[in-house]
Amino acid sequence: MNIPQNLKYTKTHEWIRVEDNKAIVGITDFAQHEITDIVHVELPEIGRAVKKDSPVAVIESVKSAFDIYAPVSGKVVAVNDNVLSNPELVNQSPYEQGYLFTIELSDKTELNSLLDAQAYQTII
Repeated sequence: MNIPQNLKYTKTHEWIRVEDNKAIVGITDFAQHEITDIVHVELPEIGRAVKKDSPVAVIESVKSAFDIYAPVSGKVVAVNDNVLSNPELVNQSPYEQGYLFTIELSDKTELNSLLDAQAYQTII
């Protein structure tokens, strides 16, 4: 299982990479493996305000639909359009090409509640 050391994680299997005041968000390798074949992705609208731990996106597989939660509060400033037309990218490359969206952080202290790679490994 691929768990990059440079990312932060949530108990609901989202990952976050912080660059300046922005957070790039996706689902973990563990999550995409459990979901299996992803066939559809619904992403939030650019400009949408999101709150930490609230549902902001949906991933559908051949099995079911799964909510994706905001790991931090802020405003959605970008989405990965590539996963809309090629949802399998989330399975193939969850940490690079298969990322989902970017949030401009409104409260950097929320980052303190996220898990590091070792803590995430423990919960899975």
